[in-house]
Amino acid sequence: MATVLIVGCGYLGTRIVPLLLERGDRVLATTRKPERADAFRLQGLEPVLFDVLSGGPLPAADAVIHAVGLDRTQGASMRAVYVDGLAHVLDASRDVPRFVHVSSTSVYGHTDGSWLREDAPTEPTEESGKVVLDAERLLLSRRPDAIVLRFAGIYGPGRRIGEAGLRAGKPVAADPDKWLNLIHVDDGARAVVAALDRGNGIYHIADGQPVLRRDFYGHLASLIGAETPTFAPPNAEGSNRRIDATRMHEALGVVPRHVNYRSGLAAS
Repeated sequence: MATVLIVGCGYLGTRIVPLLLERGDRVLATTRKPERADAFRLQGLEPVLFDVLSGGPLPAADAVIHAVGLDRTQGASMRAVYVDGLAHVLDASRDVPRFVHVSSTSVYGHTDGSWLREDAPTEPTEESGKVVLDAERLLLSRRPDAIVLRFAGIYGPGRRIGEAGLRAGKPVAADPDKWLNLIHVDDGARAVVAALDRGNGIYHIADGQPVLRRDFYGHLASLIGAETPTFAPPNAEGSNRRIDATRMHEALGVVPRHVNYRSGLAAS
């Protein structure tokens, strides 16, 4: 039995929890809200009061899964949460043998639709991608042994990308002929656990089946009974890349159960 500490037990983290509990691991999870502690206990978790913005001590563990997202209601900047917050977590977990970090494919700046493997140049043009890359660089400077998981867009129950806008009949602010890369949250959770057990280095976490935005939003609209979507020019050029997930399949042994967006949306 291993003791695993999840820092950032949100949409993805809550899907990781049952996978760890089912195999007998002791699971601790941080929260900055004392009122969430009882809910954590009901899920079989041991709550740890901790705010990445202020830091503080963390309990001993065999592994840390760092899956912190940006809570826009908190009023903190993305950099404060992703970079400064990560520094606080690293300060408090120096002796933890394994560290798995949930990152993002936004570290890439490619706009030409090319296929990318993990060794592709990381030259983000958007500020969010620059922040995510700075977090990765901080992590690897402090913990060269850390495992970095660059996630594509996470979707699933309660999080179907663009649904609210489609229901409202709003144009999608995107180029319909550019690629979208996705991973269903349940497959993402399985990949995190696999990386915890046998990961080494950097991995793309994606279903490996990129979809044109026109096809994705059109299919989602038909599923929810919305009108055929229209598209409006985005404010910036935006990304256009296809994420290769071969290393996830071959090195981690994770083959998505939701092989593409059609399967994943149907299950959501």
